[in-house]
Amino acid sequence: MGSFKLKLVTWFALLALLPLTVAFYGYNSLTSRSETRRADAALDAGLRGAVAGYGARLNDATAEARRLADDPALQQALRRHDKRALAKIAARDPGARFSFVAGGPGAVSVLDHGHVLGSVAVRVPIDARLVRALDAGLSPSVHLVAARFGRIVAGVGLGGPLALEPGRAARVKVGKSEYRGLQTAPLARPKGFVFAVLEPQSSIDAAGRSSEGRLFVALLASLVVFGVVTYLLARSITGTLRRLAEAANGIARGRFGERVEVRGRDEFAELGTAFNRMAAQLEQRLIELETERSRMRDATARFGEALAATHDPGQLVRIVVESAVESTGARGGVVLGPDGEIARAGDPDAGAERIAFPLRVGSSDFGQLVIAADSFDAEQVEIAASLANQVVVALENARLHHIVERQALVDSLTGLANRRSLEETLRSELARAVRFGYDVCVVFSDLDYFKRVNDRYGHAAGDDVLKAFAAALRETVRESDVAGRWGGEEFALVLTGTDSAGGARLAERARAAIEARVVRMPDGEELSVTASFGVASYPECEELGELLAAADSALYEAKREGRNRVVVAPESSTSKIV
Repeated sequence: MGSFKLKLVTWFALLALLPLTVAFYGYNSLTSRSETRRADAALDAGLRGAVAGYGARLNDATAEARRLADDPALQQALRRHDKRALAKIAARDPGARFSFVAGGPGAVSVLDHGHVLGSVAVRVPIDARLVRALDAGLSPSVHLVAARFGRIVAGVGLGGPLALEPGRAARVKVGKSEYRGLQTAPLARPKGFVFAVLEPQSSIDAAGRSSEGRLFVALLASLVVFGVVTYLLARSITGTLRRLAEAANGIARGRFGERVEVRGRDEFAELGTAFNRMAAQLEQRLIELETERSRMRDATARFGEALAATHDPGQLVRIVVESAVESTGARGGVVLGPDGEIARAGDPDAGAERIAFPLRVGSSDFGQLVIAADSFDAEQVEIAASLANQVVVALENARLHHIVERQALVDSLTGLANRRSLEETLRSELARAVRFGYDVCVVFSDLDYFKRVNDRYGHAAGDDVLKAFAAALRETVRESDVAGRWGGEEFALVLTGTDSAGGARLAERARAAIEARVVRMPDGEELSVTASFGVASYPECEELGELLAAADSALYEAKREGRNRVVVAPESSTSKIV
């Protein structure tokens, strides 16, 4: 019996040691990754705070420049070109810079009855002083540095290289120390500068080792507790077997009056009853665990679908609220946006407790996630908070993707389609025209003597003229047509179901509209501009390149004939509209 007890204890110990060891290494790896994610989140928050602080200083500098621009003394000095008076004003505000002409980015024009006297700008130098001021709001272990063109110009590691990708946390060596760092994209003002936050890798590793030590202590404690429980269980089992053996030996010796009852109230029956009860409880617990695992798998799968649907905010929100409800076992949930309910799952009005998680990042507010249940434990709250944090990032990515997608197809100055969008539209329309046998017309237009406008009034006035031309085109074309900026002062129209004659009539209306439009210049002068137009169409020109070349040739023919006119490509028609 003693040998069986030893074997029983040994086998139970081995069965406990293997999963506990695997769990230790798994949790150890998870802890290490968690520390890295914690550090990355802290770096991201610190960097956002530093950039916000620098932005606030830029705003203050702009406000100071506006205040100086309104100063009568400064206006008088600029009016008289009095450099000595300007020097005195600059001495009172060392960061101020003055110019007798309109300034660049960040400069405020000084006006006198609409006339530009000059400009004033207040500089925010990126130096050690600024870095120390912005670094004050960071964690004591995190350092803020400023770099320009890959070299640190302020902060730790001054003068050394900084090799980081914008927006991506990574290990980096600064000087003789190794850090985990995160940097911004290059700033627009001043050009080439970036901010970066650094946390010593040693502190992150130390936190990981501390967590590893706690896990190791928990492992040892679990082994000790399991050993004691296993020993007591072995004694109980061997005692029962010993009594059963004695009863069996009595029967073997001929004492037939002794019986071993496996049913009833004897110890073996009690052991069997307890075992059956334990087995039933284990089975029930297994069913519950399998149900929980299935629910977690479904929630994880849905969350994976949500991440895959990042560019569809409506689908993303719906899947996330369903995942939050399933993963926490809530009665229901709802996402409330600024304009009301966006998506719901289950019955969000049921349950005694409700928890709301704001879906907000930076200046973007997507509403809040509200889940309801009879009660919540700490783990369920943590799971829901994690899902909310993840969906905020996914929604922000979807918003930014929509902005980038629109910028890729729209000209930022005029709001019309850009060249890429025009070419894609024209290819698509030509393919449909070939298939269904209808006309497609292309109109090229170019502002006459546009260079003179830029040379005389400046590029800002030229931009106003381009916007006015774009507005005239937008008012002239049909909803089914596409107007866009081909490049520079050249624009293009794609007219579906229109032949050369129809395109020429529409071009003539656009020509008359721009000729009648008056654009006010910065000095108050009212300027009228004209444009020349070239028209070509399919099926007269069958290929895309041939169609574009014909329209372009017609445009240059209009230029050669004196401008401010519409010319139809010879391949399409010999008629002209002047």
